[in-house]
Amino acid sequence: MADITASSVKSLREKTGAGMMECKKALVEAAGNEEQAIDILRKHGLASARKKEGRIAAEGAVGSYIHMGGKVGVLVEVNCETDFVARGEEFQQLVKDIAMHIAAAEPRYVSKDEVSAEDIDKEREIAGAAAKNDPKNANKPDQVIAKIVEGRINKFYEEAVLLDQPFVKDPAKTVGELVTEKVAKTGERITIRRFSRYKMGEGLQKRGEDFGDEVASLLG
Repeated sequence: MADITASSVKSLREKTGAGMMECKKALVEAAGNEEQAIDILRKHGLASARKKEGRIAAEGAVGSYIHMGGKVGVLVEVNCETDFVARGEEFQQLVKDIAMHIAAAEPRYVSKDEVSAEDIDKEREIAGAAAKNDPKNANKPDQVIAKIVEGRINKFYEEAVLLDQPFVKDPAKTVGELVTEKVAKTGERITIRRFSRYKMGEGLQKRGEDFGDEVASLLG
């Protein structure tokens, strides 16, 4: 079996827009040959998602999820290109699944683009201090500490960014990869525009554009 590296998977993902797991599987099947892996992804309809990113997603649906007897409530807006897809069972189930995931996983951002430079600098500072204060890292060179810090930053993204979180119903894929799969199946661009998560006794958590009073109306 060919040695499939993280960089080769990343390269294939950037060229095709397919999910990380799909790219790795394609590279394994193609014995590491990137061009053959692209052909494999295209045959499965997974290599066209990237081409759809520039198209306008002006339709969609707002989904809701209430958990723990009304203690946690979520609103999420997911967009697609046509009303036909928006009304379809595949898309409606995706919206429900994402709302449920937000209730369970408590993301702080929709995508990495929403994470401010200040937030990342703060996380990097905390991770750096923690790495240096860990007795296990004593006498380790700076470049090793730097790699540990970057690993913790990647972990921060996995924990805080919706699209990078492992999907609660199938942790083998991220929410972003789930969306990419639906793009391949529907043939349309799909984006998560915004969400609001409300928990009794805590403040309202919002990402993307403000839902206004919609959350209060939902929870009554």
